[in-house]
Amino acid sequence: MTTSRPSEHLRYTKDHEWARVESDGAVTVGITTHAVDQLGDITLVTLPAVGTSVEVGKRFGDIDSVKAVSELFAPITGEIVAVNDALADAPESVNSDPYGQGWMVRIRPANPAELGGLLTSEAYERLLADGG
Repeated sequence: MTTSRPSEHLRYTKDHEWARVESDGAVTVGITTHAVDQLGDITLVTLPAVGTSVEVGKRFGDIDSVKAVSELFAPITGEIVAVNDALADAPESVNSDPYGQGWMVRIRPANPAELGGLLTSEAYERLLADGG
C-alpha cells in the first residue's frame, strides 16, 4: 500500500488525479496514492498523443490494473504538450512513484484560471476522510 499525504503544492480532482503547475506554466498530471491503492498493480497506461486537445472533466486516457480498467479525466482544458512515454514499458512506475516517475501528461492550459476549481490538499484530505 502506498501512503502519502496530499501535498500543498498540488491540486486535486474528485477523480483522484493531481495537477502541478510547472515553472513554464504547463501542468503535470498524474493519479494520487489513493487511486493507486484502489487500483492495485498497474499493468497498462493508455495516454493521448502530444498535440491532443483535452477538456476539463473529459476522458483523456485509461489506466489498467489487475483489478479494473479506469478512465483518466483532464483536470483542466488545454493541449497535451508532453506524455510520459516511459509508462509504456514501465507502467508499474505509477505504483512506486505516482507523484514523480509515474506522472502521465503535461497540459498547456487554455484557461489557467481553471486550476482554481481544483481541490486544495486540505479539501482533498476532507474528500478522502468522507469516503470520496
